[in-house]
Amino acid sequence: NGAVDFAGSGVVHMIGGVTALVGAIVIGPRIGRFNKNGTANAIPGHNIPMGILGTIILFFGWFGFNPGSALGFTGGFRDLAVIAAVNTLLAGAAGGMSAMFYMWWFGPSKKPDPGMSVNGVLAGLVAITAPCAFVDPWAAVVIGVIAGVLVAAATFALEKMHIDDPVGAAPVHMVNGMWGVLAVGIFANGNPLTAAWNGVATPVTGLLYGGTTQIIAQLVEVVAIFVTVFVLGFVFFKVLNAMGILRSKPEDELAGLDLPEMGAPGYTNDDMVMHGGLVGPRFKGSTSALRSAATTILPH
Repeated sequence: NGAVDFAGSGVVHMIGGVTALVGAIVIGPRIGRFNKNGTANAIPGHNIPMGILGTIILFFGWFGFNPGSALGFTGGFRDLAVIAAVNTLLAGAAGGMSAMFYMWWFGPSKKPDPGMSVNGVLAGLVAITAPCAFVDPWAAVVIGVIAGVLVAAATFALEKMHIDDPVGAAPVHMVNGMWGVLAVGIFANGNPLTAAWNGVATPVTGLLYGGTTQIIAQLVEVVAIFVTVFVLGFVFFKVLNAMGILRSKPEDELAGLDLPEMGAPGYTNDDMVMHGGLVGPRFKGSTSALRSAATTILPH
């Protein structure tokens, strides 16, 4: 039987997450992110309240494309859409709570980190996107809880590998896209309404309900997406990098990209500059001063 991905944990989120990972590898870390001795410097998020608001908006939007992937709201399509909506809510909430408690109990600061918490919400939503119409509500909670742990663990793993992913795109979308696709092969409950969704006459059934072949199809999807996107993405970003158009200039990165890249300041206090999380004096002088500072900070 074939793989099933109801709303896109693999074909949407995993593709984006693998692309983000490859881009982060090719472009390299931000100035000052890692020290020569291998330690990492935390670069604070730009605006946590706006990030939380954005997550809430995304959460609301998920109720469109997860239930909407039933492609109908009559008969069996309606039932699948309702199941998808309930599971989306549960997994997103469970992911946020899981990531929050993970950081509270095991994180470096032993605090309920809001940035990781919202990434946990997104991780739970990403993970439930593939199995949302195929699993029971209790399974949606389990999938979300595991997603919250995975996003935090993957974030720390990338840091140890000196891969700089500023917004956690790979942990959220790649890692939990993989988890969501595989979760179908584990938790799919064999609902008769899902018959033929996987290319055969029988319903989509996971390991916990006696299905032994669905997990293989799901694993094939994960491997196919990862290999294809990683190779194509690596070539694409390498070409852009060779053309010199992938990364901003060091002095622009230190000063902030609003004016150099967009031609307008992001704030009324447009003399404010961002130093990549580094503590230092404001650079109000010439471009040469910024370039000098960049030369000093850049790793050799």
